[in-house]
Amino acid sequence: MARQAEFEAAHRGDVDLSTIRFLSLQPELTSSNTRKHIMGVPLLKPRMTNEEFTEWEHLQEEKYEMYNGEVYQVYAMGGARREHNATAGNVYALLKTHLRQTPCRAYIADMKVHVKATGDHFYPDVVVSCEPEALKAEMQLTEPRVIVEVLSPSTAQMDRGEKFASYRQILSLREYALIDPHRKTIEIYRHQPNGDWLLAVNDAQRGLVLNSLEFAAGVDAVFEDV
Repeated sequence: MARQAEFEAAHRGDVDLSTIRFLSLQPELTSSNTRKHIMGVPLLKPRMTNEEFTEWEHLQEEKYEMYNGEVYQVYAMGGARREHNATAGNVYALLKTHLRQTPCRAYIADMKVHVKATGDHFYPDVVVSCEPEALKAEMQLTEPRVIVEVLSPSTAQMDRGEKFASYRQILSLREYALIDPHRKTIEIYRHQPNGDWLLAVNDAQRGLVLNSLEFAAGVDAVFEDV
């Protein structure tokens, strides 16, 4: 009864965003068993605007993403964490060095991307923006040029599927890279003038090649200490 009362209060808007306690849904109430497995169980919530979600999340101790109107906690990945973090750190360090004295900035893990067209909010492993807002961004970007996701068994399907579909709605995005630290493979998807996204097979064999940033790093550099 207490769970139901709090649920109803949340949806009436009777609970303040700074104090609301989100409740885990029962498995049968999730909208997608696939997303439940990959992202965790969505949290009950009143509908929030971008500003409301950003304000609420800023007050939380953990990170949250919002996909298709549902809020998910961003969980650590257990045993895969070391190789995942090492790979993301390598990519960030290489990009940061390359982008010095340019208008572009690289961010790692804690910079959120807001997809205006869908209302989604994600935390890419590495993101680069070359827009003026990137120089003063504190919590989120809306116009990334490059997004890099480091794959894990629990996130690979989402990163290739629903998340990539959402990212493709960002008009400024030119390249999307998926890096698998376990298999030591790299996939690079590039936006084409006609709106298509193509997999750059040959460049991916050379390493992380991002034409929109005039950047290239060999496979050994990307997977150093992994």
